[in-house]
Amino acid sequence: MDAILVSSVDHGATPPSALAARTVASGGAPLTTAIAAGIMAINRYHGGAIEGCMRVMLELVDHKREKGVDAVTAAREKMAEFRAQKVRVPGYGHRVHTDDPRTRKLFALAEELGIAGEYVEMAQALRQAMRESLGRDLPMNVDGAIAVMLCEMGFPPQMGNGLFALSRVTGLIAHVFEEIMRERPMRYISPTDHEYDGPPEREV
Repeated sequence: MDAILVSSVDHGATPPSALAARTVASGGAPLTTAIAAGIMAINRYHGGAIEGCMRVMLELVDHKREKGVDAVTAAREKMAEFRAQKVRVPGYGHRVHTDDPRTRKLFALAEELGIAGEYVEMAQALRQAMRESLGRDLPMNVDGAIAVMLCEMGFPPQMGNGLFALSRVTGLIAHVFEEIMRERPMRYISPTDHEYDGPPEREV
């Protein structure tokens, strides 16, 4: 759980939640209001895919058990259904990472702690099925990795997005504080052009 929360704390100044929080802070809002704006930006395509991915993983593992097939076969069968229904599979693909390091770390930790089970296996099988079906490799992003870990630990899917929001609040506090203390009001905030010029790294 510690690793899940740490993995979602921050991802720089470009995600919608950070941009929303900083923009509202730049307009003169207090810290809590700006943080709330950032949380409201967490939705279907940013931090909000965890619940959906959990539901997909639960459905796939149920399908595997009911049909008595292996994970790859179950993933291929369900992927064919998803394509026919034009359903986008949540938890895969990332606009920056071709191989999300947070996902690799969470999966490695799950193996180390002995909790990597049917859902980790299914996540890997679904990635293979998507590669075969779509003709391109879509890595599992951190939302997907968190979804898989929560499934392995027995959490209900309704809690997934809330845990991401809980974690991201910490990062948003830092973004908003920096915006209020160091930046001029009502500035243009680029969604892509950022260079950190704040305090250097220090021991904590």
